[in-house]
Parts: sequence; C-alpha cells; structure tokens
Amino acid sequence: MLETKDVAMQFGGLTAVAGFSIIVDDDEIVGLIGPNGAGKTTAFNIITGVYAPTRGDILFNGKNIAGKPPHKITDSGIARTFQNIRLFHEMTVMENILAACNLRERPNLFESVLHLPSYMARERKARRFARDLLGSVGLLENADDNAVSLPYGKQRRLEIVRALATEPKLLLLDEPAAGMNPQESQELMDFILKIRDEFKIAVLLIEHHMQVAMGICARLYVLDYGLTIAEGPPSEIRRNQKVIDAYLGVE
Repeated sequence: MLETKDVAMQFGGLTAVAGFSIIVDDDEIVGLIGPNGAGKTTAFNIITGVYAPTRGDILFNGKNIAGKPPHKITDSGIARTFQNIRLFHEMTVMENILAACNLRERPNLFESVLHLPSYMARERKARRFARDLLGSVGLLENADDNAVSLPYGKQRRLEIVRALATEPKLLLLDEPAAGMNPQESQELMDFILKIRDEFKIAVLLIEHHMQVAMGICARLYVLDYGLTIAEGPPSEIRRNQKVIDAYLGVE
C-alpha cells in the first residue's frame, strides 16, 4: 500500500531524514520508533504533504504522491493524527466528525446557503455516517459534548475517529499513547486493533511506549539521527544491538 524509496529531507544544512525507505502492506500495523529528534514526525510530515521531500519517491497504491499538498494526499486515502491533540475545541464531538465528512461529501456554497434538497440529503447522510462511526467506537453518548470537555483518553480516541471519517486506506498515528496510563494504553492497543480489523485499513504509528509498539505492530522501523538503523518484527528489534545502544538501553 505504501512504499517510500530513499526519501530525504534537508532544512538548509541540516539533514532531518536520510534514505528513509519503508513498506506498509494492506491491513498491516507498522511502527516507527527511535529517540527524540530521530526524524519520525518529519517522516510523517513528508508522507502527508506538510513537507515536499528533498529527494525520493513516496508510492501510495502505486502512485507517487511525493510533494502533493496535504488535502490531495488525504483525498487519496491517507489520514493522520498529531503528537499534540488537534481537535476543533469550540465544536461538539459530532461537529468534529462532520467536519471531516466534508472531504467526501463536498457541499458547494450555493447549495449550503440556500439549503437545497441536495444539500440537506448529503447532510442527513453525513450525520448518519457520523453517528454510526461514533457508535462503533463507543463515543455516541458524547456526540453533543464539547470536544475539549472530554477526558484525555476520549479526546485521543475522537481525534482518531475524526481521521477515520475521511475514509482512509492508511492511518498515521503520531504517538497515540502519549500521556496515557497503563490501563489507557492497553485500551488504546485494543482500539487500534479493532479499527484495523473493522475498517480494513493499514496503520503506521510513531510510538515511544514500547509496550504499545511491541504489542500491536507486525514490524518496526527504527530511526536514529534521520537514518533507518533497523527493521523487522518486534522479537528481532528488541535484541538488535544497534537499537539497544541507540534507543532501548539495557537493564
């Protein structure tokens, strides 16, 4: 589904990512780990169009999306979350989901202002879709709550569900377990596995919480100073001496 080939990103004389090459298959959960400053979020920003890579190709379902703007990449079927939760705080939970539904419904200004039957039909369809989506992840009871009033764990879940509302084929999660306690982390792991199975999507995630990364990822890529130093299943990564020296450490 996703393949990056020798992707690099330079900011002036600083190389943030060098020779970044990964593969994510259909319905697969893949992790991207490494110390702070290793280039993980930069890699996400390259894939999602925030940055145009200095060199390299990014193939999504066989098409090169390198350098395309974020809205075009989202339209192609890639959605993401962020390290710091970025919800529309002045909107309700339902309104946050409806905002994402607009990517597929695409109402025009004329229809919206006049509330034409075609617009109202799309609005009803979007609300049904949003309610079904919230119901499937246990957030329907919070539909009318202000997004910022939710507990931290539910805000994280809402951000993921909002990304799902764009109907992606690939979901990028940037440190979804950040700030969570052990119970919340376990619930998050179950949640990610559930949406992978239920929505038939692939997941690429950045995670510092090793219980989460090792617990749900089929394969892990390890970045250090912009370079990929290891790749493989968790059982191999936890024994890799380069990874231990650069990131995991020893007891």
